[in-house]
Amino acid sequence: MDVESIANGTDAFAGAVHRMLGDLVGRGAALGWVEPPSAEEVAELLDRVAGAVRAGDGALRVARLDGRVVGFGYWLRYARPTHRPHADLEKLAVDFAAQGHGVGRALAAALVEDARAAGIEVLTLDVRGDNVNALALYRSLGFSEYGRLPGFVAVGERRYDKVFLTLDLRRAR
Repeated sequence: MDVESIANGTDAFAGAVHRMLGDLVGRGAALGWVEPPSAEEVAELLDRVAGAVRAGDGALRVARLDGRVVGFGYWLRYARPTHRPHADLEKLAVDFAAQGHGVGRALAAALVEDARAAGIEVLTLDVRGDNVNALALYRSLGFSEYGRLPGFVAVGERRYDKVFLTLDLRRAR
């Protein structure tokens, strides 16, 4: 498996991410969508993230296995001037068939290193409360919980906690 940094997307990359996200969301993955996103929505998301990467305000990583996209993740620097030293790891997705093989860990670790190299002081993220594997992964990488909104995430009639995690990269300096 290769984990690489991406600053410019391609139509093929956007298509691969769209297919992966569609499959994951269709299976109920906690990625922020209730229904699979459209190809246009995914392309717009990737364009926005790639623009932030080019401006030094984000990082985008992709994992490939035998040339096939099996995961991606990104963080974006906060836009508010008083929050600019910090970033939010907004999305990390791993193809269903590749889960449990270290892809998520490799992507998350690479994104943390990218944040450290970019001078990010505090990296935050949020996870749906029932996503125990993601919570375990982030905690194993040093993230700690700093808050929780009970029943905040609405998926149809179901409600889940929104769990906030943080990693203080200033301690590592």
